[in-house]
Amino acid sequence: MQELAAWAEGTALAAALRRSGHLYMVVNATHILGVALLLGAIVPLDLRLVGIVRGGALRVLAPFLSRAAGMGLAITLATGPVLWSVAARDYLANAAFRWKIALIALGLLVVALQHAGKGWRQAVETGTPGLDARILAALSLAIWLSVLLAGRWIGFL
Repeated sequence: MQELAAWAEGTALAAALRRSGHLYMVVNATHILGVALLLGAIVPLDLRLVGIVRGGALRVLAPFLSRAAGMGLAITLATGPVLWSVAARDYLANAAFRWKIALIALGLLVVALQHAGKGWRQAVETGTPGLDARILAALSLAIWLSVLLAGRWIGFL
């Protein structure tokens, strides 16, 4: 992993980001936009699936919010490695960064399980999520909020 980090730090894009505060700011702001879109879609969807928030037809909300979260995820996955490349070896040494990456992987696994299961289809088709969809939504909510906290924690370690 250290070799990959050293390579990433040596790329022209990483060098450009280190030289230009403006470029770094744009990439960082784009990353934050992706996080906002991701969590701004996941949180209400998971709260609705868990049953904490009532109202709103899951038939309409679930596909829309799921796609919005996917767009946010795509933006964060495109910009995150670029930001990482600026100081990749330092990030690898940061426990909060390692937690963030592990939690993202776990969050993606939960998303895959949710969408592959019959509970998701049932929730969208009938508007009534089953126990499996509710449990996965609760896990998703906890994991993605933990990703946010781990990301913020990086700067404090």
